[in-house]
Amino acid sequence: MQHSGKTSRREMIGTIAAASLAPAISASGQETRSGDMIYRMLGRTGVKVSAIGLGGYHIGNPSEADGIKIIRTAIDRGMNFMDNCWDYHDGESEVRMGKALRDGYRQKVFLMTKFDGRTKDSTARQIDESLKRLQTDVIDLMQYHENIRMEDPDRFFAASGPLEALLAAKKAGKIKYIGFTGHKDPAVHLRMIELADQHQFHFDTAQMPINILDYSFRSFRHQVVPKLVERGTALLGMKPMASANIPQNGIATGIECLHYALSQPTSVVITGCESMERLDQAFEAAKTFKPLTPAEISALVGRTKTAALTGKYEPFKTTPQFDGTARKPEWMG
Repeated sequence: MQHSGKTSRREMIGTIAAASLAPAISASGQETRSGDMIYRMLGRTGVKVSAIGLGGYHIGNPSEADGIKIIRTAIDRGMNFMDNCWDYHDGESEVRMGKALRDGYRQKVFLMTKFDGRTKDSTARQIDESLKRLQTDVIDLMQYHENIRMEDPDRFFAASGPLEALLAAKKAGKIKYIGFTGHKDPAVHLRMIELADQHQFHFDTAQMPINILDYSFRSFRHQVVPKLVERGTALLGMKPMASANIPQNGIATGIECLHYALSQPTSVVITGCESMERLDQAFEAAKTFKPLTPAEISALVGRTKTAALTGKYEPFKTTPQFDGTARKPEWMG
């Protein structure tokens, strides 16, 4: 009995914190609206980005023509944060993005991609390959992909490691900002933050799963987000629907998922849109968004906690299914 009392008290405190941080973003004048989209500041960069971003993996699923159409429609409607990765569909997602960003579209977006390199040389090569595929001279944000093993943060800061290549690319004007991503365990993100502090290095962004289930299970929201807020590192939320598992299993609706993620101190919530229907849903979520109250968040996580604690609906945390660099270690160089 005593243990459950402690849990409920901790959850109550977390609920209040979760709901109170997001309205603070709006109250500080950093959140604005235009059309059907919300815009927020990207950490300390001074750049304003759409609060919902277009996931790069999913644009590789439909035909090339449809993928390009989704990208351009998203931009035309006000979504300016573009997510991608060097390894998505073996580079096809970046190729499609590059084609879509021709004809003046590149100037309308904040372009992010990720790399898998774990050495200076492999990182430098992947940055150059991404620039070529994306048909651009500069990538706005380059992120260290799949920070999922306890040794990944050490590799990032090692001599002749990725950070050296990133700083050289930044000096050469190839990239503007630096971040890291990971979907596996909050402990690995905490290790990265700890090492960054030791090296007096400031990450501009950090990307992680932010969804209703994450609130109750191996929670990035509770363990990592407060440390990002303290440091002015922009929070990029991903997997808001837990790779579609939440709506597909009737745990919560897609709109509820997006509203939950937008109610956290996220700069951007990245969502996969492989069809116009999914894109419409993203804009509907932005259009109808009002920060969830503590009571609303409490109700949402209350009715989803049992599902969350199984871990099976967040397979990116509990299985190797989403660990691309584990399947193809050659990507890490």
